[in-house]
Amino acid sequence: MADAVVTLEARKKMVKARAGVIALPPIVGMAFGDGGVDESGIPIAPSSNDTELKHEIYRKEIDNYSFISDTTCRYFCTLLMSECVDANINELALYDSEGDIVAIKTFKSKGKDSDLEMTFRVDDIF
Repeated sequence: MADAVVTLEARKKMVKARAGVIALPPIVGMAFGDGGVDESGIPIAPSSNDTELKHEIYRKEIDNYSFISDTTCRYFCTLLMSECVDANINELALYDSEGDIVAIKTFKSKGKDSDLEMTFRVDDIF
């Protein structure tokens, strides 16, 4: 079963931003990895204490985002045909403008062929 978490680092930043101590850094990209499953191909649940993916292979700025409700922002990121060729992507993360991982999601492996683009979307729900 796929799983997702908001990281402890993200929660620390959110509470400081709510108090007015800092400005909350915006989400600017997605990190992709191939270390999010066990030997049987079952997704490994991420921990809110994680500060990185199990095995990051690529980072890319988001393409865009949209607000699908008053409390949900959907982020989009497309891997082009030339990116992550032959990778088995099974973990991804949102990262902010300071480079910190703020949310992690694991899922069953998605093979990336050289003749297709893959668009990932992640909902940030409050």
